[in-house]
Amino acid sequence: MQKVERPKTLKESALMTLRDAITSNTLKPGTRLVERTLCETMGVSRTVVRECIRHLESEHLVKGIPNSGFIVASISDEEAREIYEIRALLEGTAVKACCEVITPEVISQLYALHDDIALHLSKDDIKTALKLTTAFYELIFKTAHKHVAWVLVEQLNSRISRLRAYTLSAKGRKISGPKDLYDMVKALEDHNPEAAVEICERHLREAYEIASTIDKGSDT
Repeated sequence: MQKVERPKTLKESALMTLRDAITSNTLKPGTRLVERTLCETMGVSRTVVRECIRHLESEHLVKGIPNSGFIVASISDEEAREIYEIRALLEGTAVKACCEVITPEVISQLYALHDDIALHLSKDDIKTALKLTTAFYELIFKTAHKHVAWVLVEQLNSRISRLRAYTLSAKGRKISGPKDLYDMVKALEDHNPEAAVEICERHLREAYEIASTIDKGSDT
């Protein structure tokens, strides 16, 4: 029986909308979050807006400024470097383990996700592409039975998505990024863990090199 998805509450919908606006860089670092404006934009009460802001503060997407309210937080170069280092460790381990247990069904799903990611990037639909990319990696981690590692990744996912949105603004990345994912799936299909890990690490290394040269804003 197909699982019936529970309708989202007003708070959940508002939280997703605000998070998406930040992770896709629609709301840029340093942008002041005005409660009245957010209430009118999202059609929710100030109580809901305040709960959403507090939640996003726990995800390090929002920062409180004494006597000035809240603004969209920036990602420092040091923070970006550490996030990519952690991703390399966790994703490399997951990709290697996935090679040992991957099935034709999972390979087909990964290819389909790759195709959808490439399609949405070609249409400049960054928000959908970011969500599909998260699903792509989630499938790899869960196929590899790296459930605890995925929990750690999920805790960073909001900031990971922000960095992806930044790097996708670089010339050619909307093509080279999906190509790396395709090559990774091909290596998984060939049960070649060394190649899969090498592609994964190269993909992250190139992404970090792009991120390190991009002005990621300031929250001061």
